[in-house]
Amino acid sequence: MRSITVVGASLAGLSTVRALRAEGYDGEIVVVGEERHTPYDRPPLSKDFLKGDIDADALALGDADEYEALDVQWLLGERALRLDPVARTVTLTGGRHVRTDGVVVATGANPRTLPGTDGLAGVHTLRTLDDAQALRAELLDGLPRVVVIGAGFVGAEVASTAHRLGLHVTVVEALDVPLERQLGREMGLVCSSLHTDHGVRLLCGTGVAALVGEGRVTGVRLADGRLLPADIVVVGVGVRPNTDWLAGSGVQVDDGVVCDTGCSTGIPGVVAVGDVARCPNPFTGRHARIEHWSNATEQAKTAARTLLTGVSAAAPLTAPYFWSDQYQVRIQVAGHVAPGAVPEVVEGDVDSRTFTAVYRREGTPVAVLSLNQPKFFNRLRRTLVPAAAAVVS
Repeated sequence: MRSITVVGASLAGLSTVRALRAEGYDGEIVVVGEERHTPYDRPPLSKDFLKGDIDADALALGDADEYEALDVQWLLGERALRLDPVARTVTLTGGRHVRTDGVVVATGANPRTLPGTDGLAGVHTLRTLDDAQALRAELLDGLPRVVVIGAGFVGAEVASTAHRLGLHVTVVEALDVPLERQLGREMGLVCSSLHTDHGVRLLCGTGVAALVGEGRVTGVRLADGRLLPADIVVVGVGVRPNTDWLAGSGVQVDDGVVCDTGCSTGIPGVVAVGDVARCPNPFTGRHARIEHWSNATEQAKTAARTLLTGVSAAAPLTAPYFWSDQYQVRIQVAGHVAPGAVPEVVEGDVDSRTFTAVYRREGTPVAVLSLNQPKFFNRLRRTLVPAAAAVVS
Protein backbone atom coordinates (compact mmCIF):
# COMPACT_ATOMS: atom_id res chain seq x y z
CA MET A 1 0.00 0.00 0.00
CA ARG A 2 1.74 3.11 -1.25
CA SER A 3 -0.93 5.76 -0.64
CA ILE A 4 -3.69 6.30 1.93
CA THR A 5 -6.33 9.01 1.89
CA VAL A 6 -7.92 10.04 5.18
CA VAL A 7 -11.26 11.75 4.54
CA GLY A 8 -11.90 13.96 7.55
CA ALA A 9 -9.39 16.31 9.22
CA SER A 10 -10.77 15.43 12.63
CA LEU A 11 -9.48 13.98 15.89
CA ALA A 12 -10.27 10.53 14.51
CA GLY A 13 -8.56 11.31 11.21
CA LEU A 14 -5.43 12.73 12.81
CA SER A 15 -5.30 9.88 15.33
CA THR A 16 -5.37 7.39 12.45
CA VAL A 17 -2.52 9.22 10.70
CA ARG A 18 -0.48 9.02 13.91
CA ALA A 19 -1.31 5.33 14.28
CA LEU A 20 -0.34 4.57 10.67
CA ARG A 21 3.07 6.15 11.17
CA ALA A 22 3.48 4.42 14.54
CA GLU A 23 2.81 1.09 12.78
CA GLY A 24 5.69 1.84 10.42
CA TYR A 25 3.76 2.92 7.34
CA ASP A 26 6.04 5.21 5.29
CA GLY A 27 3.91 5.74 2.18
CA GLU A 28 1.96 8.81 1.10
CA ILE A 29 -0.84 10.10 3.33
CA VAL A 30 -3.37 12.66 2.08
CA VAL A 31 -5.84 14.22 4.52
CA VAL A 32 -9.00 15.75 3.06
CA GLY A 33 -10.87 18.21 5.29
CA GLU A 34 -14.10 20.07 4.51
CA GLU A 35 -13.14 22.80 6.99
CA ARG A 36 -10.17 25.06 6.34
CA HIS A 37 -8.75 24.35 9.79
CA THR A 38 -6.19 21.71 10.68
CA PRO A 39 -7.49 19.26 13.31
CA TYR A 40 -8.67 20.87 16.55
CA ASP A 41 -10.18 19.79 19.86
CA ARG A 42 -13.99 19.97 19.88
CA PRO A 43 -14.92 19.56 23.59
CA PRO A 44 -13.79 23.10 24.56
CA LEU A 45 -16.04 24.61 21.86
CA SER A 46 -19.04 24.49 24.19
CA LYS A 47 -17.09 25.55 27.26
CA ASP A 48 -13.83 27.55 27.54
CA PHE A 49 -13.78 28.67 23.91
CA LEU A 50 -17.44 29.68 23.97
CA LYS A 51 -16.86 31.73 27.13
CA GLY A 52 -13.97 33.52 25.46
CA ASP A 53 -11.37 32.15 27.90
CA ILE A 54 -9.20 30.61 25.17
CA ASP A 55 -8.61 31.35 21.49
CA ALA A 56 -8.59 29.08 18.46
CA ASP A 57 -4.85 28.43 18.65
CA ALA A 58 -5.34 26.70 22.01
CA LEU A 59 -7.60 24.13 20.34
CA ALA A 60 -4.96 22.79 17.93
CA LEU A 61 -4.38 19.04 18.21
CA GLY A 62 -1.00 19.17 16.49
CA ASP A 63 1.67 21.67 15.54
CA ALA A 64 3.86 22.42 12.54
CA ASP A 65 6.74 20.28 13.81
CA GLU A 66 4.54 17.23 14.28
CA TYR A 67 2.84 17.67 10.93
CA GLU A 68 6.22 17.91 9.23
CA ALA A 69 7.30 14.70 10.94
CA LEU A 70 4.07 12.95 9.95
CA ASP A 71 4.69 14.02 6.33
CA VAL A 72 1.04 14.61 5.46
CA GLN A 73 -0.41 16.34 2.41
CA TRP A 74 -3.34 18.49 3.55
CA LEU A 75 -6.27 19.19 1.24
CA LEU A 76 -8.33 21.55 3.40
CA GLY A 77 -11.51 23.35 2.37
CA GLU A 78 -12.31 20.37 0.15
CA ARG A 79 -15.31 18.09 0.59
CA ALA A 80 -15.38 14.50 -0.60
CA LEU A 81 -18.21 13.91 -3.09
CA ARG A 82 -17.73 10.29 -4.10
CA LEU A 83 -15.74 7.18 -3.38
CA ASP A 84 -15.01 4.74 -6.20
CA PRO A 85 -13.38 1.65 -4.66
CA VAL A 86 -12.86 0.01 -8.06
CA ALA A 87 -10.96 2.96 -9.57
CA ARG A 88 -9.46 3.64 -6.11
CA THR A 89 -10.38 7.33 -6.27
CA VAL A 90 -11.94 9.93 -4.00
CA THR A 91 -13.64 12.77 -5.92
CA LEU A 92 -13.53 16.22 -4.29
CA THR A 93 -15.72 19.31 -4.69
CA GLY A 94 -13.26 21.03 -7.01
CA GLY A 95 -13.44 18.11 -9.44
CA ARG A 96 -10.12 16.66 -8.34
CA HIS A 97 -9.76 12.86 -8.25
CA VAL A 98 -7.40 11.61 -5.55
CA ARG A 99 -6.02 8.20 -6.47
CA THR A 100 -5.33 6.05 -3.44
CA ASP A 101 -4.70 2.49 -2.31
CA GLY A 102 -6.43 2.85 1.04
CA VAL A 103 -9.21 5.04 2.43
CA VAL A 104 -10.01 6.05 6.00
CA VAL A 105 -13.56 7.36 6.40
CA ALA A 106 -13.42 9.89 9.26
CA THR A 107 -16.11 12.33 8.13
CA GLY A 108 -17.87 12.50 11.51
CA ALA A 109 -21.38 13.87 11.77
CA ASN A 110 -23.33 17.09 11.29
CA PRO A 111 -25.85 18.53 13.76
CA ARG A 112 -29.51 18.06 13.00
CA THR A 113 -31.45 21.27 12.37
CA LEU A 114 -35.06 22.33 12.78
CA PRO A 115 -37.30 22.84 9.71
CA GLY A 116 -37.74 26.45 8.64
CA THR A 117 -34.63 27.82 10.35
CA ASP A 118 -32.43 28.36 7.28
CA GLY A 119 -31.45 32.00 6.98
CA LEU A 120 -32.96 32.96 10.33
CA ALA A 121 -30.35 34.99 12.22
CA GLY A 122 -29.72 34.16 15.85
CA VAL A 123 -30.26 30.40 15.38
CA HIS A 124 -27.16 28.27 15.95
CA THR A 125 -25.93 24.71 16.01
CA LEU A 126 -22.58 23.82 17.55
CA ARG A 127 -20.27 21.33 15.92
CA THR A 128 -17.40 23.18 14.26
CA LEU A 129 -14.99 25.94 15.17
CA ASP A 130 -16.83 28.27 12.79
CA ASP A 131 -20.10 27.42 14.56
CA ALA A 132 -18.53 28.22 17.92
CA GLN A 133 -17.06 31.51 16.72
CA ALA A 134 -20.44 32.67 15.41
CA LEU A 135 -22.25 31.68 18.61
CA ARG A 136 -19.54 33.15 20.85
CA ALA A 137 -19.79 36.51 19.10
CA GLU A 138 -23.50 36.72 19.88
CA LEU A 139 -23.21 35.46 23.46
CA LEU A 140 -20.43 37.92 24.26
CA ASP A 141 -22.44 40.69 22.64
CA GLY A 142 -24.75 40.47 25.64
CA LEU A 143 -28.00 39.45 23.96
CA PRO A 144 -29.83 38.49 27.14
CA ARG A 145 -32.32 35.70 26.36
CA VAL A 146 -30.99 32.32 25.26
CA VAL A 147 -33.11 29.24 24.53
CA VAL A 148 -31.31 25.92 24.18
CA ILE A 149 -33.32 23.22 22.43
CA GLY A 150 -32.14 19.82 23.62
CA ALA A 151 -30.81 18.95 27.08
CA GLY A 152 -28.19 16.45 25.96
CA PHE A 153 -24.58 16.92 26.99
CA VAL A 154 -23.71 19.55 24.37
CA GLY A 155 -26.92 21.49 25.01
CA ALA A 156 -26.33 21.35 28.75
CA GLU A 157 -22.77 22.62 28.35
CA VAL A 158 -23.90 25.53 26.18
CA ALA A 159 -26.60 26.38 28.74
CA SER A 160 -24.01 26.30 31.51
CA THR A 161 -21.66 28.57 29.56
CA ALA A 162 -24.41 31.06 28.71
CA HIS A 163 -25.46 31.13 32.37
CA ARG A 164 -21.89 31.87 33.48
CA LEU A 165 -21.87 34.77 31.04
CA GLY A 166 -24.81 36.23 32.97
CA LEU A 167 -27.49 35.51 30.37
CA HIS A 168 -31.05 34.38 30.98
CA VAL A 169 -31.21 30.75 29.83
CA THR A 170 -34.09 28.36 29.17
CA VAL A 171 -33.52 24.72 28.19
CA VAL A 172 -36.25 22.84 26.30
CA GLU A 173 -36.20 19.03 26.21
CA ALA A 174 -38.72 16.79 24.44
CA LEU A 175 -38.10 13.87 26.81
CA ASP A 176 -39.65 13.81 30.26
CA VAL A 177 -36.21 13.06 31.75
CA PRO A 178 -33.09 14.52 30.09
CA LEU A 179 -30.19 12.08 29.61
CA GLU A 180 -32.40 9.09 30.49
CA ARG A 181 -31.07 7.14 27.51
CA GLN A 182 -27.47 7.65 28.58
CA LEU A 183 -27.77 7.52 32.38
CA GLY A 184 -31.11 5.96 33.21
CA ARG A 185 -34.07 7.74 34.77
CA GLU A 186 -32.76 8.21 38.31
CA MET A 187 -29.37 9.67 37.42
CA GLY A 188 -30.78 11.53 34.43
CA LEU A 189 -32.95 13.45 36.89
CA VAL A 190 -29.97 14.13 39.14
CA CYS A 191 -27.68 15.42 36.40
CA SER A 192 -30.35 17.51 34.70
CA SER A 193 -31.16 19.13 38.04
CA LEU A 194 -27.86 21.00 37.71
CA HIS A 195 -29.80 23.42 35.51
CA THR A 196 -32.40 24.27 38.14
CA ASP A 197 -29.74 24.28 40.87
CA HIS A 198 -28.27 27.33 39.13
CA GLY A 199 -31.48 29.12 38.23
CA VAL A 200 -31.66 27.94 34.63
CA ARG A 201 -35.22 27.21 33.53
CA LEU A 202 -35.68 23.60 32.36
CA LEU A 203 -38.83 22.64 30.44
CA CYS A 204 -39.21 18.92 29.81
CA GLY A 205 -41.75 16.76 28.01
CA THR A 206 -42.53 19.25 25.26
CA GLY A 207 -41.28 19.68 21.73
CA VAL A 208 -40.81 22.75 19.57
CA ALA A 209 -43.56 23.70 17.12
CA ALA A 210 -41.76 26.57 15.38
CA LEU A 211 -39.28 29.39 15.73
CA VAL A 212 -40.75 32.87 15.56
CA GLY A 213 -39.23 35.91 13.87
CA GLU A 214 -38.71 37.64 10.54
CA GLY A 215 -35.06 37.85 9.55
CA ARG A 216 -33.98 37.22 13.13
CA VAL A 217 -35.39 34.87 15.75
CA THR A 218 -37.53 36.48 18.45
CA GLY A 219 -39.06 33.45 20.11
CA VAL A 220 -39.63 29.71 20.32
CA ARG A 221 -43.17 28.36 20.01
CA LEU A 222 -43.52 25.12 21.99
CA ALA A 223 -45.75 22.21 21.01
CA ASP A 224 -48.00 22.98 23.99
CA GLY A 225 -48.58 26.52 22.71
CA ARG A 226 -46.29 28.47 25.01
CA LEU A 227 -44.07 31.16 23.49
CA LEU A 228 -40.57 31.66 24.87
CA PRO A 229 -38.97 35.02 24.01
CA ALA A 230 -35.48 34.47 22.59
CA ASP A 231 -32.62 36.58 21.27
CA ILE A 232 -30.44 33.51 20.62
CA VAL A 233 -31.52 29.92 19.98
CA VAL A 234 -29.10 27.00 20.11
CA VAL A 235 -30.33 23.75 18.58
CA GLY A 236 -28.81 20.63 20.10
CA VAL A 237 -31.06 17.79 18.96
CA GLY A 238 -28.49 15.24 17.89
CA VAL A 239 -26.36 14.62 14.84
CA ARG A 240 -26.50 12.83 11.53
CA PRO A 241 -23.42 10.89 10.32
CA ASN A 242 -21.79 12.25 7.16
CA THR A 243 -22.24 9.35 4.77
CA ASP A 244 -24.01 10.82 1.73
CA TRP A 245 -20.76 10.92 -0.25
CA LEU A 246 -20.52 7.12 0.01
CA ALA A 247 -23.69 6.49 -2.02
CA GLY A 248 -23.03 4.02 -4.80
CA SER A 249 -19.64 3.01 -3.41
CA GLY A 250 -20.73 -0.35 -2.05
CA VAL A 251 -19.91 0.73 1.50
CA GLN A 252 -22.81 -0.32 3.73
CA VAL A 253 -24.45 2.62 5.50
CA ASP A 254 -27.01 2.41 8.31
CA ASP A 255 -26.85 5.23 10.87
CA GLY A 256 -23.18 5.51 10.02
CA VAL A 257 -20.70 3.33 8.17
CA VAL A 258 -21.31 -0.29 9.14
CA CYS A 259 -18.04 -1.92 10.20
CA ASP A 260 -16.79 -5.03 11.95
CA THR A 261 -14.86 -4.85 15.23
CA GLY A 262 -11.68 -4.04 13.30
CA CYS A 263 -13.27 -0.97 11.63
CA SER A 264 -13.33 -2.73 8.26
CA THR A 265 -16.23 -1.74 5.99
CA GLY A 266 -16.19 -4.98 4.01
CA ILE A 267 -14.71 -3.12 1.03
CA PRO A 268 -11.01 -4.01 0.75
CA GLY A 269 -8.79 -1.08 1.68
CA VAL A 270 -11.61 0.98 3.24
CA VAL A 271 -11.97 1.48 7.00
CA ALA A 272 -14.00 3.92 9.11
CA VAL A 273 -13.28 5.61 12.43
CA GLY A 274 -14.81 8.03 14.90
CA ASP A 275 -18.36 9.38 15.05
CA VAL A 276 -19.22 8.07 11.58
CA ALA A 277 -18.21 4.45 12.28
CA ARG A 278 -20.87 2.01 13.49
CA CYS A 279 -18.93 -0.90 14.93
CA PRO A 280 -19.63 -3.78 17.33
CA ASN A 281 -18.14 -2.79 20.67
CA PRO A 282 -16.52 -5.73 22.50
CA PHE A 283 -17.27 -4.17 25.88
CA THR A 284 -20.92 -3.15 25.46
CA GLY A 285 -21.90 -5.90 23.04
CA ARG A 286 -23.74 -3.27 20.96
CA HIS A 287 -23.34 -2.44 17.28
CA ALA A 288 -23.48 1.35 17.41
CA ARG A 289 -21.70 4.61 16.82
CA ILE A 290 -19.87 5.91 19.89
CA GLU A 291 -19.45 9.69 19.80
CA HIS A 292 -16.74 9.97 22.45
CA TRP A 293 -13.32 11.63 22.31
CA SER A 294 -11.61 8.57 23.78
CA ASN A 295 -13.27 6.23 21.30
CA ALA A 296 -11.90 8.22 18.35
CA THR A 297 -8.33 7.89 19.58
CA GLU A 298 -8.53 4.20 20.50
CA GLN A 299 -10.45 3.16 17.40
CA ALA A 300 -7.84 4.81 15.17
CA LYS A 301 -5.18 2.30 16.28
CA THR A 302 -7.46 -0.62 15.39
CA ALA A 303 -8.35 0.87 12.01
CA ALA A 304 -4.69 1.49 11.13
CA ARG A 305 -3.73 -2.13 11.84
CA THR A 306 -6.69 -3.41 9.82
CA LEU A 307 -5.86 -1.20 6.85
CA LEU A 308 -2.16 -2.10 6.79
CA THR A 309 -2.56 -5.86 7.28
CA GLY A 310 -5.77 -6.41 5.32
CA VAL A 311 -7.10 -8.44 8.26
CA SER A 312 -9.54 -7.06 10.84
CA ALA A 313 -7.58 -6.24 13.97
CA ALA A 314 -8.90 -7.01 17.42
CA ALA A 315 -10.46 -4.03 19.16
CA PRO A 316 -9.43 -3.36 22.76
CA LEU A 317 -11.81 -4.55 25.48
CA THR A 318 -12.08 -1.07 26.97
CA ALA A 319 -15.08 0.49 28.67
CA PRO A 320 -16.40 3.49 26.71
CA TYR A 321 -15.68 6.71 28.56
CA PHE A 322 -16.81 10.30 28.29
CA TRP A 323 -17.06 13.42 30.40
CA SER A 324 -19.01 16.66 30.50
CA ASP A 325 -18.33 19.92 32.35
CA GLN A 326 -21.47 21.76 33.47
CA TYR A 327 -21.91 24.47 36.09
CA GLN A 328 -18.40 23.78 37.44
CA VAL A 329 -19.29 20.12 37.91
CA ARG A 330 -17.36 17.42 36.05
CA ILE A 331 -19.59 14.50 35.05
CA GLN A 332 -17.71 11.32 34.12
CA VAL A 333 -19.25 8.12 32.79
CA ALA A 334 -17.63 4.80 31.88
CA GLY A 335 -19.16 1.55 30.67
CA HIS A 336 -22.65 1.04 29.33
CA VAL A 337 -25.86 1.77 31.21
CA ALA A 338 -27.76 -1.20 29.82
CA PRO A 339 -31.49 -1.76 30.38
CA GLY A 340 -31.96 -3.21 33.84
CA ALA A 341 -28.74 -1.73 35.22
CA VAL A 342 -29.42 -0.20 38.65
CA PRO A 343 -27.24 2.63 40.05
CA GLU A 344 -26.01 2.60 43.64
CA VAL A 345 -24.25 5.58 45.21
CA VAL A 346 -21.04 4.19 46.74
CA GLU A 347 -19.28 7.43 47.66
CA GLY A 348 -20.50 10.93 48.52
CA ASP A 349 -24.14 11.93 48.31
CA VAL A 350 -26.49 13.04 45.56
CA ASP A 351 -27.68 16.22 47.31
CA SER A 352 -24.18 17.69 47.37
CA ARG A 353 -23.73 16.91 43.65
CA THR A 354 -20.44 15.23 44.61
CA PHE A 355 -20.79 11.46 44.42
CA THR A 356 -19.98 8.26 42.56
CA ALA A 357 -22.55 5.65 41.56
CA VAL A 358 -21.95 2.15 40.24
CA TYR A 359 -24.51 0.59 37.90
CA ARG A 360 -24.97 -3.13 38.41
CA ARG A 361 -26.80 -5.61 36.25
CA GLU A 362 -27.67 -8.81 38.08
CA GLY A 363 -25.05 -7.85 40.65
CA THR A 364 -22.26 -7.22 38.12
CA PRO A 365 -20.76 -3.69 37.76
CA VAL A 366 -21.28 -2.54 34.16
CA ALA A 367 -21.00 1.26 34.41
CA VAL A 368 -19.89 4.02 36.75
CA LEU A 369 -21.02 7.65 37.00
CA SER A 370 -19.18 10.30 38.98
CA LEU A 371 -19.77 13.96 39.74
CA ASN A 372 -16.65 15.79 40.93
CA GLN A 373 -14.88 12.64 42.16
CA PRO A 374 -12.31 11.89 39.44
CA LYS A 375 -9.92 9.80 41.56
CA PHE A 376 -12.65 7.54 42.88
CA PHE A 377 -14.14 7.30 39.39
CA ASN A 378 -10.83 6.24 37.82
CA ARG A 379 -10.41 3.51 40.43
CA LEU A 380 -13.89 2.08 39.89
CA ARG A 381 -13.92 2.23 36.09
CA ARG A 382 -11.21 -0.47 36.12
CA THR A 383 -13.61 -2.85 37.90
CA LEU A 384 -16.27 -2.79 35.19
CA VAL A 385 -17.23 -6.03 33.47
CA PRO A 386 -17.98 -6.36 29.72
CA ALA A 387 -21.57 -7.07 28.69
CA ALA A 388 -20.93 -10.67 27.63
CA ALA A 389 -19.28 -11.52 30.95
CA ALA A 390 -22.08 -9.78 32.85
CA VAL A 391 -24.69 -11.95 31.11
CA VAL A 392 -22.70 -15.16 31.73
CA SER A 393 -22.31 -14.36 35.41
